[in-house]
Amino acid sequence: MAKRTVVSMPGDGIGKTVLPEAIRVLDAVGFEADYVHGDIGWDFWINEGNALPDRTIKLLEEHKLGLFGAITSKPKDQAAEELAPAMRDKGFVYASPIVRMRQHFDLDVSIRPCKSFQGNPLNFIRQTTDGFEEPNVDAVIFRQNTEGLYGGVEWTNPPKQVRDALETHPRMAKFKEVPSEDMAISTRIFSRNACRRIVRGAFEYAKKFGYKSVTVCEKPNVIRETSGMMRAEGMAAAKDFPGIDLWETNIDAQMMWMTKNPETYGVLVSGNMFGDIVSDGFAGLVGGLGFACSANIGKEVAVFEPTHGSAPKYETFSPSIVNPIAMILSACMMLDHIGETERSDKIRAAIAAVVAEGIVRTYDMARMAGRQDVLDKGAANTTEMTDAILAKL
Repeated sequence: MAKRTVVSMPGDGIGKTVLPEAIRVLDAVGFEADYVHGDIGWDFWINEGNALPDRTIKLLEEHKLGLFGAITSKPKDQAAEELAPAMRDKGFVYASPIVRMRQHFDLDVSIRPCKSFQGNPLNFIRQTTDGFEEPNVDAVIFRQNTEGLYGGVEWTNPPKQVRDALETHPRMAKFKEVPSEDMAISTRIFSRNACRRIVRGAFEYAKKFGYKSVTVCEKPNVIRETSGMMRAEGMAAAKDFPGIDLWETNIDAQMMWMTKNPETYGVLVSGNMFGDIVSDGFAGLVGGLGFACSANIGKEVAVFEPTHGSAPKYETFSPSIVNPIAMILSACMMLDHIGETERSDKIRAAIAAVVAEGIVRTYDMARMAGRQDVLDKGAANTTEMTDAILAKL
């Protein structure tokens, strides 16, 4: 295949640590690419009033493929306080750069695999009448990535025209005496085309990789209109995939069922907020965020990232103690996306071998508190974990 160009966006905190480790693995497996650096993150907010500069957007527009590390994101009042003095009072309003990126490029399909590696001491176990057992968790969450509560249509002290429009709904009567300055409103907007695309994507994935079920995880018994639309599109899509069962769960019940019988679930699909919740829930069953990878896929651009945050308290540790596997698995998802599945399979097999062997474990895998002294207690540092994966390759 032709040599690729990948926009490398380390971002903040441990993103700067783990992304280079993933590139080491990509190089070792023979993936040939040019990596161009993309500016993103808190420093650019502070000094430019823009955490996702236009120059980075242009790089993604040109090259279509990105690897992203992590960003630090804070509430708007804290963000405003941290602006450089020269940037204050110029109308800059902080917005999460990864959310902006998803919306700008319509990266509406988020895929979050949560698969357990045999031998991982962090895997979920449950008690039985005869002792304990470790179910094999292999769930893939499809999260609608650009709408819902993350759509950004919200107000504190809503303007009169918004308030007047909302008060045409009979349920607003209970808020009639609440002054607008004491009111905050966030909308949850679903569109039919976006629901249809994420649901059909989930069914197509299930068919391609042999999953027996797709579960629509929403809350249509209470959030009747938006969750109801997702449910309706799930029912419509199921007709075109007769070999795959359509299941339905409410998000609250799902959080219970995933710790009772997680192995029964295959592909799940949700709106933005519930998809975020259920994917983190399943990630906790397969080792936590150190193993949680994700894809943000649009019609032209795709960006791949671990779902952990920037964890700034670990940024200054030398050597670094953080687990790079989530970032490496995200790079595998990038390889899958561009048809380099042989290379991604090799990397996953190498990770599986290291985990199963159990000799090299980062502090989280060793169930230690995240302190610098974990290295003295036998935990592997970040580079040593990558080295172990490279040795298996």
